Amino acid sequence: MEKSHRKKLLNLLLLAVVFGLTVWAVFHGEDPKELLAYLRTAEPGLVVLSVVCVLGFILGEAWIIRYLMGCLGVPVRRSHCCLYSFIGFFYSCITPSASGGQPMQVAVMRRDGIPVAVSTVVLAIVTITYKLVLVVVGIVVLALRPARVMTLLNPVLPVVWLGLGLNVVCVALLLLLVFHPTLVERCARWALGLLHRLRPFRHPERQLERLERMIGQYSGAAEFYRSHKHVVVHVFLMTVLQRTLLFLITWFTYRAFGLSGEGPVFLISLQAMISVAVDMLPLPGGMGISETLFLTIFEPVFGPDLILPAMVVSRGVSYYSQLLLSAVMTAAASFILGGKRKKKEAPTP
Repeated sequence: MEKSHRKKLLNLLLLAVVFGLTVWAVFHGEDPKELLAYLRTAEPGLVVLSVVCVLGFILGEAWIIRYLMGCLGVPVRRSHCCLYSFIGFFYSCITPSASGGQPMQVAVMRRDGIPVAVSTVVLAIVTITYKLVLVVVGIVVLALRPARVMTLLNPVLPVVWLGLGLNVVCVALLLLLVFHPTLVERCARWALGLLHRLRPFRHPERQLERLERMIGQYSGAAEFYRSHKHVVVHVFLMTVLQRTLLFLITWFTYRAFGLSGEGPVFLISLQAMISVAVDMLPLPGGMGISETLFLTIFEPVFGPDLILPAMVVSRGVSYYSQLLLSAVMTAAASFILGGKRKKKEAPTP
């Protein structure tokens, strides 16, 4: 079995195991009939609107990718940008810390005729901005410390601080890769040498090749940042809008169960802090910890009777419908983009 296929199977197995443990932990001891009865009270129109938000969230990345490709003078179809985005989110959903999305997007774009030098610059900017938005949100909330938000976050503050810290480190490392690749390479070579002495690698030269390839992928982004500052600002604002669409699902869930009294900014802030906490944790889609944090933080908002049904709807739409939509479109992309590639490779009569 090829290494890539084996890795995909291991990721899917991990996803299945974590999903099973999550279902058991969340629903153990609960009455399924009572849960279903509460779920039936949710307003279907608002649930559908939440799914539309998920679709808008995914296509928001496609919008950003096409915008950046246009700034680099690379023509690309809107439909193909949508497929790149679906593929990225699918592999992000099934891999720990969402680590599998970008490599798959680079591979697909390369097969679609987009040079790696271009795709890596675009995806580096998308990745850095995507995480930077979370860092900014987390810092703003923890700096301003709105009383009601902090009261509800208080039981999980250690996890929130951990998540924020990991995101800050991740963004800092990515920016170092962009602007100081030589420094990163020296440090990484030293770390690899140390690890090799502690536990020798079977093929140390391959590890060095991977390191050089990864650093090389980010080298072109520095020039883009320097020469397209206004574009970077636009991408940041577009990403804020994109991420808000996903956080808005909790507000629609709140309204779907006929609740009122809490504004959208309050609920969006709480949901955003859950994302800050779980984004970098080594679990596929933050599965398990996201559900636990939702149940802990939002119980005073939804009440003891509605908190579990609300979590099922909100998390079911924001993650599981995203996974399903992305899986279907990833499968479709293998035919659409694959068919285009075969057509290009067909011999001329």
